[in-house]
Amino acid sequence: MDHLDKLEAKSVHILREAYAAFGNLCMLWSIGKDSTVLLWLARKAFYGHVPFPLVHVDTHYKIPEMIEYRDRLAKEYGLYMIYGENKEALEAGETFPEGKVSHMECCKRLKTEALTHTLNGTWPRYRLNLQTGEYEQDTDTAAYTGVIVGARSDEEGSRSKERYFSPRDKYNDWNLDDQPPEFWNQFKTDFAPGTHVRIHPLLDWTELNIWEYIERENIPTVSLYYNQGDGTRYRSLGCAPCTKPIKSESRNPREIIEELKTGALSNIAERSGREQDKEDGGLETLRRNGYM
Repeated sequence: MDHLDKLEAKSVHILREAYAAFGNLCMLWSIGKDSTVLLWLARKAFYGHVPFPLVHVDTHYKIPEMIEYRDRLAKEYGLYMIYGENKEALEAGETFPEGKVSHMECCKRLKTEALTHTLNGTWPRYRLNLQTGEYEQDTDTAAYTGVIVGARSDEEGSRSKERYFSPRDKYNDWNLDDQPPEFWNQFKTDFAPGTHVRIHPLLDWTELNIWEYIERENIPTVSLYYNQGDGTRYRSLGCAPCTKPIKSESRNPREIIEELKTGALSNIAERSGREQDKEDGGLETLRRNGYM
């Protein structure tokens, strides 16, 4: 087994452990490269079938191609595709693009609050009807007790503090000082009732590993990651008004792999184009309160 084979095997093992341990499981799919690799691994773990819902928090400010890609893959793979939203904040225009709140406050409302209420079932969930291609309100409102997330420890400082099985309280708040030890691939999956658990099968993967795996497996990804002729590409995807591309000539996974290996991006944070990370507290503050 080479290094990618070992990473794949461990991630598949964690996915199967999660499915065995948690009765109401879901996976978050942000449509980015990491969570799409995670989706690919889930299909491998369960022989082409994903036996739990895929959940996307729709801020309605995503780049249109991302949503088109989400629905195209959901139909092709036959996924139980769910999205949630903060309808009240959107209708009131309480967003950064409307000029009423900061980046951080906008993320808190459209992502953190929407995610929390989507996961616990207190706000409507919308499920893709694979026959009609339309989204309809889901009748299942049961809370998800286990949530699979495509976080990597090398992507951002707060994510390096995670465990493979990371507990949150019933409000999705994250206590960094109360994380279970994980030694020798022994994982704690037995938690007190009411505990919300995040599962991180990609924790050991690096950005380079992700692109090497995408190339090896020929995984379909959003074309925004590649230079389309203007000398720029997105390294990390988020909401259109708050995410900027980087200068890069890379047009495919192989060229991105070579670019990463040169070290040209080694001193530039992977999420440097994400504006919310630059405000006080940054991503760690959002994540303590339930963000991905």
